[in-house]
Amino acid sequence: TQLAVGVSKPYTYILGGEQKMKSYYDYLAESTNVVKSNANRNKIITILSYLLIWAFAMIVFWFFTSGSDAMGYSLMFLWFILPISTFIVSIVIGKNNFWGKGKWAFTLFFGVMYMLAEYGTFKMANNIAFYKLNAPDLGMIVAGAIISAIGMLVGSLWNKKRHNQKNN
Repeated sequence: TQLAVGVSKPYTYILGGEQKMKSYYDYLAESTNVVKSNANRNKIITILSYLLIWAFAMIVFWFFTSGSDAMGYSLMFLWFILPISTFIVSIVIGKNNFWGKGKWAFTLFFGVMYMLAEYGTFKMANNIAFYKLNAPDLGMIVAGAIISAIGMLVGSLWNKKRHNQKNN
């Protein structure tokens, strides 16, 4: 029963409401948890915003375009909206240093998503229309990864400049 009482003390303290903090360390621990949860929330929001734009591009292609809209769709989504959103989201990831050095792995993620945007639209429509299987264009991965890497670099330099200004 001592173990049960010992384990329940932190929960009673946390759920107790308007109690005084025991020490500065307790306050610091609680503050750190809030910061961590905000950072995690911001990471999720950043990635979800990109995924929503990507999904919107797929929905527009399959439900709101016809054959004569192909050029307009390609220009709007594959040449402007998706590359710009990849660039902006990569800047945000770099600026906030999300995932530390692991952030650079996201350049591959964005490259794959860019390739899938093209494959999930035009190539898939061709597959369906002609009853065949076209291979994805792996060069699209490189293009998306380069766009992301440039954005990540800009964001990382922005973050570095911001930290250098704080230290001076």
